[in-house]
Amino acid sequence: MCGMARPRKPLLSRERIVATALRLVDADGLQAVSTRRLAAELGVSGPSLYNHFRTKDEILDAVADQVCSRVDLTMFEDGTPWDEALTRWARSYRAALRAHPHIVPFLAQGPGRRPSQLRMADAVFGAMTRAGWSRAQATHIGALMRYFVAGSALGSFARGFVDDASLYEDSYPHLTQAHLLADQRDRVDEGAFETGLAALVRGLADTFPDGRDHPEG
Repeated sequence: MCGMARPRKPLLSRERIVATALRLVDADGLQAVSTRRLAAELGVSGPSLYNHFRTKDEILDAVADQVCSRVDLTMFEDGTPWDEALTRWARSYRAALRAHPHIVPFLAQGPGRRPSQLRMADAVFGAMTRAGWSRAQATHIGALMRYFVAGSALGSFARGFVDDASLYEDSYPHLTQAHLLADQRDRVDEGAFETGLAALVRGLADTFPDGRDHPEG
């Protein structure tokens, strides 16, 4: 009788490496990713990773790029008015980052050579200049929105308050309800994001109502 064929190990690929690295980042943070741990999780030898990535940072670049690839950019391509497009994009961008908050500090360093982040920057800049904003203004808007969205995804305002009412009641008279915030985390954080987003977009529209003929400075 022929012996049963031994099960083959799944072939190592960039996709498997990135998926495993993202899982480690989600579970334990950026510091959890090392080539040694990745190799152990994948059941391969460490040097085999270098057939696909030269460095750990290249792996993290690919992880960050995959996260950003999930951001919807269609609103910048279908003629949506710039203010509505910015709003819809910011929500999609935040949702992608909120799903993987531990990658945000690495991602916030900038697009570098990451295709998805470069496509996103190109889409935002292109939409703003087509709407009549100057190149300088479009750059400032893209930067402003990235600061705002990335910051909102880094942590929870509400989770920063402990649930001990006695901590606040004597010394902090305006925070007597702060011990309740942790239980309302999602509602508080979502409300804060939507309030800030509306204020930013409305402020841009009110300051530069036509988006044209304003100084480049």
